[in-house]
Order: sequence, then C-alpha cells, then structure tokens
Amino acid sequence: MSVDPKPAASTAGKPGRSADEIRRDIDIQRRQLGTNVEALRGKVTEVTDWRRQVEEHKQQLIIGAAAVGFLIGIKLMRGRRRRKRGY
Repeated sequence: MSVDPKPAASTAGKPGRSADEIRRDIDIQRRQLGTNVEALRGKVTEVTDWRRQVEEHKQQLIIGAAAVGFLIGIKLMRGRRRRKRGY
C-alpha cells in the first residue's frame, strides 16, 4: 500500500458527495491513519526501550541512586541511635 505524495483534496463534509468521493475520502483517511499508527508504534518502541533510556540518562540515574543510598544510610543511622538510647 503506497501513499500518494500529493493526496487529492478532501471533500469530507461537503453536502451532495457522490459514492466515489466518499470512498476516496475513506481511502485517504485510512492511509493517513495507517501512517499515524506506524509513527506512534515507532515512538512507543523508542520510549519503552529501557536500555537506551538508561544509556541516555546514566548520569541522572547515578546521582539518583547516590541520593537514595545517602537517605537510606541516614535513616538506618538514626534508627540505630534510637535503639541504643532505649536500652
């Protein structure tokens, strides 16, 4: 199925259209929908490729992991101090 480089002007919404005009408009819409679905499929594939996302955002992930590790360390140290004081 090939897409016309210059699709014919749409007659959609014009009163008194012939059956051939309606069929042509449906065919144009079907082609455009197919093109849009393929573009969307490519975009979804790109966004959900976690390996590529990790590679592109490696520095942010390292900073985030360090921050989370630091916060967990602080939480554990506070809990340890409270347990020592309680005995």
